[in-house]
Amino acid sequence: MKTSDGLRELRFIAAINMEAAVPVMAGDAQAARPRRFHMDAYTGGALAIAGWRFPVVVDLTGLTVRGGAKVYLDHDRGARVGHIDGIQVEHGGLRVSGVISSTTQAAREVVADADNGYPWQASIGAGVREVEFVAEGKTVTVNGREFAGPVNVARRAALQEVSFVGNGADDATSASIAAGIAGEKENMDGSDKTKTVDGSVAGGATAAGEGGKEPVVQAQAPAGAPADAGSAAAVAADPVADMRAKAAAEEERIAAVRKVCGSDHGDIAARAIKEGWDTTKTELEVLRASRPKAPAAHVVDQTVNGTILEAACMLTARLADVEKVHDEKTLDAAGRRFRGGIGLQELLLEAAWANGYTGRNFRDSREVLRFAFGKDIQAGFSTVDIGGILSNVANKFLLDGFFSVERTWRNICAVRNVGDFKTVTSYRLIGADQYQPVAPGGELKHGTLGQEQYTNKADTFGLLLAIDRRDMINDDLGAITLVPRKLGRGSGLKINDVFWTVFLANSSFFTSGNKNYISGADTALTIDGLTKAEVAFLDQTDSDGKPIGIMPAMILVPTALSAMGTALYKALEIRDTTANTKTPTVNPHQGKFRVEVSRYLANSKYTGYSAKAWYLLADPSDLPVIEVAFLNGQESPTIETAEADFNVLGIQMRGYHDFGVALQDPRGGLKSKGEA
Repeated sequence: MKTSDGLRELRFIAAINMEAAVPVMAGDAQAARPRRFHMDAYTGGALAIAGWRFPVVVDLTGLTVRGGAKVYLDHDRGARVGHIDGIQVEHGGLRVSGVISSTTQAAREVVADADNGYPWQASIGAGVREVEFVAEGKTVTVNGREFAGPVNVARRAALQEVSFVGNGADDATSASIAAGIAGEKENMDGSDKTKTVDGSVAGGATAAGEGGKEPVVQAQAPAGAPADAGSAAAVAADPVADMRAKAAAEEERIAAVRKVCGSDHGDIAARAIKEGWDTTKTELEVLRASRPKAPAAHVVDQTVNGTILEAACMLTARLADVEKVHDEKTLDAAGRRFRGGIGLQELLLEAAWANGYTGRNFRDSREVLRFAFGKDIQAGFSTVDIGGILSNVANKFLLDGFFSVERTWRNICAVRNVGDFKTVTSYRLIGADQYQPVAPGGELKHGTLGQEQYTNKADTFGLLLAIDRRDMINDDLGAITLVPRKLGRGSGLKINDVFWTVFLANSSFFTSGNKNYISGADTALTIDGLTKAEVAFLDQTDSDGKPIGIMPAMILVPTALSAMGTALYKALEIRDTTANTKTPTVNPHQGKFRVEVSRYLANSKYTGYSAKAWYLLADPSDLPVIEVAFLNGQESPTIETAEADFNVLGIQMRGYHDFGVALQDPRGGLKSKGEA
């Protein structure tokens, strides 16, 4: 994905080695002449640059030169050193040469330090006009090399200046300062061939002069010739003498090259003679070959991905048992990368950067959100799914909210798994539902399905909440924990509301005709009242008039009867403290029926409420009086996250839950009115 970013400043530092200049004797005519420099300025690799999140590769085919590129010290435009007059791109790298043409203190410092052997390095300043971001998992070929994302490719850039600096980053580059002759324009390869710059740079870079004028470098005069307009004509007047001079110069060059290389660098000598190197370049290559090899670098991968961002959110929100969600390596990476926790803005920016966003702050929040959620990004380029991250994080806190409300309903109901929203029907075997003797030959008799059937149906319940722009500006990560907690709690409250509305509207379900309802003063929750209810429950029969064979397992009581229910379940004896009875009564129901308490039973908002009525119920796995159906077996709600609609500034979270509740078999329970 390419983006235009105005003219962003790009300064990358290339490590160089400054070779000591050729000695100049006092009184030598060359002493007052400008010095020249040569630099292998950029090797075409990926560079770590301040202000850029990911490495930058400069595409040399799209590099242009602003007319008369200058040379400074430490990028200080007031510390002039010289100018560039030669640029060449070869083997995927950038080479420059020029003249130390300034008379400033900075220029004198650069030359003097180089003469003393100081290892100057170089830093190149360029204005970036077009950037292509290559996402993680993708590769790109630039400058004849392949790079793996995430990486920024500066497709169009303008070389503005080169600076001498103290520290560099690209060990493969180099430079040298040599004694120069006024007016000379030495070739990049150190040969004595003439060269002109006609507006182009070999390899694709383009030189563009200010005001549309292209800089021109005049042809180099032969060594030893006068530097004036008539020198070329004077040399051409005696071709034999010129030939002899060139032959002598070549012999001297070869001898000097062999002397520099000695017996240890025969391969360099052969190449230098073949390619016409001068002694300066030869000495530089020998120096490179003699340099100790650097130890292998240990690189720590700190690439931020969706898993690390998700772990950082959970650590920041102090989610309990986070180690059960993410492994130790991921948690360690998140902890090191986001020390002190991650904010909401930082989370969204990290996702946006991974998806190609080139801005550096949250000022344009809508644009950040568009990139974070992968809007308008080419297919396959979105590397971080912020919607998935927020949904995964939110889901943990959604469940916290969901389980924070009363869940008595889950202990007294049967659960059904349904695959759609259609009404489902259950049948109860009646008639010949007992096993029959098997006749000789092993033939089994068929049971029959009667008319006793029970239905249920799942529906969808949901709610939409938003993290608005104020939360994002306030950098409130707590919003992505508070909102899902509210959605989870809302789902828990809704399932309670639906469940108890159905359960308490039971006037036609628990009736004397169904033999599952008792009333009167003796039905209050006491030893005698519980005994009466137990007898009535056990005396229930099926449609054939035979015992149902199901045992009661629990007491369901309102909050007002919680203490008595617990006493009947745990106490060995019950003391009657009335005036005429002081002796304890043995509790025959101790440990027999567990107690379930619900605050909904006595709430006046529900039809059929009562603070005195209570229920004796069978285990729902044996014979349920009520059933909850969940779509695809999903007992907890689902949460999803997305960028808000155009008319809302923020992030939307929606929670929904698919379930249905219905009463089932009346013989699975008995209701005691608890009063006359």
